[in-house]
Amino acid sequence: MNPRRERVHKHLFLCIFFLYSGWVSAQPSLAWKPERTIEIISGTAAGGAVDRANRAVQRIWQEKKILDVNSVVVNKPGGGNAIAWNYLNQHAGDGHYVMIAPYTILTNKLVGTSSINWTDFTLISLLFNEYMTVAVRADSPIKSGTDLIGRLKKDPGSLSIAVASTLGNHIHSSIAKALKAGGVDIKKLRVVAFPSSGESVTQLLGGHVDVVSSSTPNVVGQLQAGKIRVIAVSSGQRLTGVFAGVPTWKEQGIEGTFSASQGAIGPRGLTPAQLAFWESAFQKLAQSDEWNKELATSHWYGNYLGSRETAKYYAAQNTELREILTELGLAKQ
Repeated sequence: MNPRRERVHKHLFLCIFFLYSGWVSAQPSLAWKPERTIEIISGTAAGGAVDRANRAVQRIWQEKKILDVNSVVVNKPGGGNAIAWNYLNQHAGDGHYVMIAPYTILTNKLVGTSSINWTDFTLISLLFNEYMTVAVRADSPIKSGTDLIGRLKKDPGSLSIAVASTLGNHIHSSIAKALKAGGVDIKKLRVVAFPSSGESVTQLLGGHVDVVSSSTPNVVGQLQAGKIRVIAVSSGQRLTGVFAGVPTWKEQGIEGTFSASQGAIGPRGLTPAQLAFWESAFQKLAQSDEWNKELATSHWYGNYLGSRETAKYYAAQNTELREILTELGLAKQ
């Protein structure tokens, strides 16, 4: 063979060899999949709203055969999700553990109830938004969000406001944001925390509090029964169904748009391949009719975002919450 041609062939062979070798070496990172049972960690006891979401995820994954392995929901209640979060991160780098993260993944660190932050995990995706309502008794003289703001601008402590289940959480932050935007001195508000939104509504009906801030599912029954009036909702656009007649804060001229979003997380240290697998699994879930029916039943609203977009979203939410909680005098971190 001509020496020059032989050198060209040798060079071409080496290029192909190295390109192929690089492609082969990249395959494991592109082809990761679970090899054993997946644990879906639930930070609450069985039966709660977040637990139901976890179990819906598990059921749909099995029914739609999105996973090739079995999955189970493992309940780790207590400590405002801290027990579940610590358990999750005991399995750092292991892609066989995932969790639906409640909004307290943002608020707990800010108010000092936990040292754990959203940056301590592998963010997989955002899944859905939950909006907050403000309600009064049906016989209340307060007819609208602007009526409420007008009253509280004159005297911020003149009305008692119920939230659940702790000060500084998403339910408290939502109404505080709207009232602050309306010119109310939110540091002087008279806010009472009850163990659950169900109890908050009970206290409202009994005349023990004047106003309730809660997520949408908790007021449906009493709204339909005509016992309460929902005067504002924190969504960007008017909701449908039972809430079709409820104006948003924005419609009333108040910048009170607020959502408590829940997303999927894994333990810290997941590899790009593991993350890619779980992004795909949760995206398939989000696109399924079964999941969207589940969301509608719970008055949740789908908002799938991938890992990078979720990180940007959480960072923006963290900044907004810090501002609100600082104004309330609750921010510790």
